[in-house]
Amino acid sequence: CTFFRRSRPLLVFFRRSRPLLVFFRRSRPLLVLQISLLQERDKRAKWHGIPTLLQRLYESSHPNSDLSNAYSFLKVLSSQLSMEAMSFVTEDRKTAQESTFPNTYTFDLFGGVDLLVEILMRPTLTMQKNKNNMNDDLVKECLSVLYNCCICTEGVTKSLAARDDFVLFLFTLMTNKKTFLQTATLIEDILGVKKEMIQLEGIPNLSGLVQSFDQQQLANFCRILSVTISEPDVGNDDKHTLLAKNAQQKRIASPSRAEVNQVTLLNIPGFIERLCKLATRKVSEATGANFLQELEDWYTWLDNALVLDALMQMATEEAEQSSTESSDESSLATSPLRHRLPQSMKIVHEIMYKVEVLYVLCVLLMGRQRNQVHKMLAEFRLIPGLNNLFDKLIWRKYTATNHVVHGQNENCDCSPEISFKIQFLRLLQSFSDHHENKYLLLNSQELNELSAISMKANIPEVEALVNTDRSLVCDGKKGLLTRLLTVMKREPPDSSFRFWQARAVESFLRGATSYADQMFLLKRGLLEHILFCIIDSGCTSRDVLQSYFDLLGELMKFNIDAFKRFNKYVNTPEKFQTFMTQINSSLVDSNMLVRCIVLSLDRFESQTEDVKVVEVLSECCLLSYMAKVENRLSFLFRLINIINVQTLTQENVSCLNTSLVILMLARRKAKLPFYLNALREKEYAEKYPGFLLNNFHNLLRFWQRHYLNKDKDSTCLENVSSAVNTSTSGTLPVL
Repeated sequence: CTFFRRSRPLLVFFRRSRPLLVFFRRSRPLLVLQISLLQERDKRAKWHGIPTLLQRLYESSHPNSDLSNAYSFLKVLSSQLSMEAMSFVTEDRKTAQESTFPNTYTFDLFGGVDLLVEILMRPTLTMQKNKNNMNDDLVKECLSVLYNCCICTEGVTKSLAARDDFVLFLFTLMTNKKTFLQTATLIEDILGVKKEMIQLEGIPNLSGLVQSFDQQQLANFCRILSVTISEPDVGNDDKHTLLAKNAQQKRIASPSRAEVNQVTLLNIPGFIERLCKLATRKVSEATGANFLQELEDWYTWLDNALVLDALMQMATEEAEQSSTESSDESSLATSPLRHRLPQSMKIVHEIMYKVEVLYVLCVLLMGRQRNQVHKMLAEFRLIPGLNNLFDKLIWRKYTATNHVVHGQNENCDCSPEISFKIQFLRLLQSFSDHHENKYLLLNSQELNELSAISMKANIPEVEALVNTDRSLVCDGKKGLLTRLLTVMKREPPDSSFRFWQARAVESFLRGATSYADQMFLLKRGLLEHILFCIIDSGCTSRDVLQSYFDLLGELMKFNIDAFKRFNKYVNTPEKFQTFMTQINSSLVDSNMLVRCIVLSLDRFESQTEDVKVVEVLSECCLLSYMAKVENRLSFLFRLINIINVQTLTQENVSCLNTSLVILMLARRKAKLPFYLNALREKEYAEKYPGFLLNNFHNLLRFWQRHYLNKDKDSTCLENVSSAVNTSTSGTLPVL
């Protein structure tokens, strides 16, 4: 008895040197067994007749055979494997092992996986003119069994992923609506482990394929697209060092496959328009006091898309058979299966679709074709559509269950509703960040309010506001930004939604500082809300606090009214001490706010002819604190000391940029030698000569290589530090 794995005969039995049974794998001998010996061994090994069934399946699936018999044998096999697959899905996806799933393991061991691949692809390989059309049920069963093997038996998915011909062939099966669901699920699983990202342009007639999808199919297809347009994960983005990222970028050809795939999708006629319709279409509302509990009960085991979609497909098929279903969205409510499925399933299903669609749109918004995507999203009224869904679907008002605290990890085991909220907030963040289309988040009345603020302050309106197409902004009494502020104030202190909400609002303010934008948010109590969260709420989440520090920095930067409001709220020494304690507890989290204070102080000190500015400068405890050189030096010492070139990440590189801002402003005032001498004296006091200046010199050299050769990062840095004179903003101090 000899065992071989993959690309060789899996199991070969010889008796009297006579091969009695032959299976084939890609036209090569797969299995040679004697019937009687096989049956005898089957009983002892508890193979449950799987090898014999595979033999019969093989014999009944020849090109000229009656495939109905093959389907019968496959159904029997499928029933034995499906229970193991369901067990895997419902038992927290345990690591696949032979002992855990013996039937699936045996099926793969005796060449079942390769046989099904051959059966599926046989119509594309035969030269016969009169090909036997494969029954849809047989194709569906083959795909389902392959998927079960993928999730239950280690190595099967990778083996299938290595066959590019099979992967591309699977896409051709998506043209058939009856086999679409099984095909999409299998493709998603395979692409998730494929070493090299598939190139979408290699899919035969991709444009025609996508255009043939109905809306439900397109939403499912987005699950597949998400794997093909996202850059490969090279580790936690915040923890992956910039040195390693720079080295990786040198190795990766530009443009990447993900970027090429994004362009391929954008060239498909009507693709973005259909995604916008999917993202904004309304859902039949479920009613009743037990709705939320129903939803909670179902999502605990319906997190597997295959299970949920299979149930929904079952409902659809039964409804079609009874001729009671129409194409209307609310048709499920009248289907015969309605009494067997919770009323809330329709909403869960729609929410899961929208999560995938919003993810694809978010990735495209962050890609090289961002401006093109922005133009289309505005034209197809994505933002007004989401605004209309906000209260009824995105942020419905229910019990405190909506306030479950989850981490910021996008891979966390979240309910569909939580995932939907987070993906919605990430989309808003990407949409608003440094783009003039951010004003589409407001309605016409709110745009008029911005104009009035500018007029009252006797400053010109920003060009982006003037150029905003009023026909594309939000409808109703409130725009999307205002609705977001409302729910933001209602979140519990440590809710992770606060992190994403703050990021979304901050992105609206990022870029060239707009006094009108800041005042719009200040008038709605945002500054007081942020200070309450930082000082009085007892919030301990570092992620939430960091997002609020960053938002506070953008809200207060160069705005004398904001500093006046700050001083009014922080009106006791105890409150100010608490606030500073929060800042000093982690400069990695709070240094953007420190940078804002330093820049604003520099601006205000040049406006001493303004009585209001002079008054706030003399009264504001925060500005007075930062005006003291010893305090600025204290920040500078720590900012330089907590980072080095080897530990720089996307998360803490802002500490380097903030230290540079402090020194560039000092240089402009001819005080740079004083600051550098202070650094040297600190080294002597610590009896560690060079630990600050040498480290800072190395950081500066890295800064040159990392920023000055990368247009995007340089632009972002200039936007953040826009108060620094252009003659010095790109110039390094010389040590």
